[in-house]
Amino acid sequence: MLMSKLVGERFKEKPGDATSISHIFLLRGGYVRQVANGIFSMLLPATRITAKIEKIIREEMDKIEGQEVLFPVVLPGELWKESGRFDSVGSELLRFKDRTGKDMLLGMTHEEAAVHLARTEVISYAQYPFMIYQIQTKFRDEPRSRGGLIRVREFTMKDAYSFHTSQEDLERYYDQCLQSYHTIFDRAGIPEVISVASDTGMMGGKVAHEFMLLSDIGEDTIVVCDSCDYRSNMEVATSSLCHTSVEEENITEVNTPGIKDIDSLGSFFGVLPERLLKAAVFKVEGQKEPLIVFIRGDLQVNEAKLRNLIKADITPFMEYEDTDLCFGFIGPYHLDQTQSRVIFDASLQNENNLICGGNKLDYHLKGVSVPRDLKVENFYDVAQVNEGARCSCGEGKLVFKRGVEVGNIFQLGTKYTTSMNMTYVDQDGERKNPIMGCYGIGVGRLMACVIEARHDQYGPIWPFAIAPWQIHICVLKSKKMDMNEIGFTLYDQLKNRYEVIMDDRNVGGGAQFADADLLGVPIRIIVSERNIENNQVEICTRDKSIKKVIDMKDLEKEIQEMVDFLNR
Repeated sequence: MLMSKLVGERFKEKPGDATSISHIFLLRGGYVRQVANGIFSMLLPATRITAKIEKIIREEMDKIEGQEVLFPVVLPGELWKESGRFDSVGSELLRFKDRTGKDMLLGMTHEEAAVHLARTEVISYAQYPFMIYQIQTKFRDEPRSRGGLIRVREFTMKDAYSFHTSQEDLERYYDQCLQSYHTIFDRAGIPEVISVASDTGMMGGKVAHEFMLLSDIGEDTIVVCDSCDYRSNMEVATSSLCHTSVEEENITEVNTPGIKDIDSLGSFFGVLPERLLKAAVFKVEGQKEPLIVFIRGDLQVNEAKLRNLIKADITPFMEYEDTDLCFGFIGPYHLDQTQSRVIFDASLQNENNLICGGNKLDYHLKGVSVPRDLKVENFYDVAQVNEGARCSCGEGKLVFKRGVEVGNIFQLGTKYTTSMNMTYVDQDGERKNPIMGCYGIGVGRLMACVIEARHDQYGPIWPFAIAPWQIHICVLKSKKMDMNEIGFTLYDQLKNRYEVIMDDRNVGGGAQFADADLLGVPIRIIVSERNIENNQVEICTRDKSIKKVIDMKDLEKEIQEMVDFLNR
């Protein structure tokens, strides 16, 4: 490739609307151009990089017996109505009607399409297990697109779907995919990506992992232990709670005029928040009565855990006039539970001598013992962990970090195969629903994450495996000799063996080097008058770790040694 022919301008200045390192360099370097909010066109450098990422993904999926297929982008609404997601998924799903009035949608994920294909093609247990995958465009009407390719609305994704006849077989294959994902990220140049336990969200199922690149631009909070290898998304993180041994006391009613919040209540009684019992009230979708969650005063309700527990969406309860609850003074002791549903968090188990609301205006109760006074049958973990809390390993403390999700895997179970009536005939002649797993990687986001992890102040430093080109020839101009002729000689010498781009433009060295930094090609050859007079050229790596002047006769040998080094 010649720079004079390369479509796409490169800019010195930071674009005003760029919010992340990758967004800045993708725009400045001529990789992408925004078409609409969260929708981008890709230019040649980006398409070359994503093609290499896709090649790596295909190779690793094929190694675990994946079969590549291709599903439509536009899907009939009937498929999503079968699974129940046509109505349950929010406005992120772009729905429309075709010219005949039928419900249609743009695929944001393809579980339904995978089941639709597989249920007519694989009917015997002897054909299981199997995995099908695609690399396809998707559309998710993301309300907060940001960070360039970090959070977009239209994107390219590898999504895979495996089908099994037993949970044990799914778990075996799930672990295999987890290891394959780490191999993919390693080969793409970001081996520091970690896997963390995560919430299954709208995908359903019971077990899920996200693959996270730890970065300050990340929107997800990752919980890690500073002692063991525990890693989890905030939405499912757990901790080991400390319980203070306190003697039981008799229940006493105390007048607390106007005191409704935890901090004020703790100050009034002179106790720490963990000695308080508080209530969080939610409205459950499709239900009139409120849901009350009682939890220890030093903790917050984790809404993702609560949604998964009750299998319904929730919002803060605001319809105060529709209930007799005494907001600000709600407590579990002698609470009329006929008008509401109550859940107790596990943090309250075996706690005694607590302070809680008295269920009447301006009154709290002290001395409440959970085992003695409340007779709770079941406790549930619906609490959000606090930073610095003790890890379940008993040794370390939990630390919060920011992360960008670059992939995810789910054990879906039979959620889709049951609802969409996908069956196979087992060895006893009975029809059963197969068990599914699904596995996704965002291609464009992975490219952006590589920039976040591999850059300097001048531009990206592309790993050799996915770089848009392998060698960048910079030809510095001279009044004494035709430097382009020498440059083209090197270009022709190398291009049949390597991927080469050459700067043949009539611009100065500063402009050439600035553009070369933005393109981030791993190996650079600099052709200058001074060195050519000595029959030499300069070679260096993009990260500036190697820089030397060599004889022209040794060029190919030196380049190969540098390639081998970069590949290692």
